[in-house]
Amino acid sequence: MKNIRKIGTLLLIAVMVLGVLLISGCGSSEQTDTAQPQEQAAETLLVYSGAGLSAAMDEIAQVYKEQTGVVIEYSYGGSAQNLSQIELSGKGDVWTPGSMTDCDIAEEKGLIENKQNVAYHVPVIIVPEGNPAGITGLNDLANPGVKIALGDEESCAIGKVCPKILNAAGIYEAVSQNVVTRTATVSELPTYVQMKQVDASIVWEDNALNTDGVEIIQIPDDVNQIKTIPVAVLKITEKLESAQQFADFVASDEGKAIFEKHGFKPCE
Repeated sequence: MKNIRKIGTLLLIAVMVLGVLLISGCGSSEQTDTAQPQEQAAETLLVYSGAGLSAAMDEIAQVYKEQTGVVIEYSYGGSAQNLSQIELSGKGDVWTPGSMTDCDIAEEKGLIENKQNVAYHVPVIIVPEGNPAGITGLNDLANPGVKIALGDEESCAIGKVCPKILNAAGIYEAVSQNVVTRTATVSELPTYVQMKQVDASIVWEDNALNTDGVEIIQIPDDVNQIKTIPVAVLKITEKLESAQQFADFVASDEGKAIFEKHGFKPCE
């Protein structure tokens, strides 16, 4: 009987020891799992960009992510809107405005680390397919009864160049009488023309080439205002090296080729 009790006691102890070992083993396994390295989040850059550049810049972001893993987050808008966002938020890494003029203003305010030329913005006239108002050139925009849509003179790069073009042609006042709407970004203007809500507009050539249902009329070189598109690294960036690498890619031959694909004339 004593032997039976002794064997029972030994068995009980063995079971208890085995249980402790199993619990200990489970704890060890959990520690091992939690110690596994987590996947690192992709680096992200905040890039401000003119709304009219979105087709080219979207593709650049896709190609750049495939090559580097860096994610580009865009804030699209008119140049004045972009500049206000940069100043008020104090955040951002890179800026591609619609013209060098806007970049020069930002540089005077101490917001630009450096800048590079990328492509040219060429203003053109667009009319609805079929040209119902019979627009043949710049002077026809001053004809009585013609309905015009233009960019806002304070908000976007195309809006800022239009007065210079029209004044050079001597028709600013007459055309102003025909303006029925002004938009904060150039990307809104082609829609008015497509929908035949207006008879004509002045936009960048790349916007026109990427828009169905419109016809293009060139503006004479002697009055036109061709602008340079820059890419600029912002002084406020906390990722200077990464921001510079992205700006260099935008201004590289590969980046310029993407701009050219979307209707821009690349800078040499």
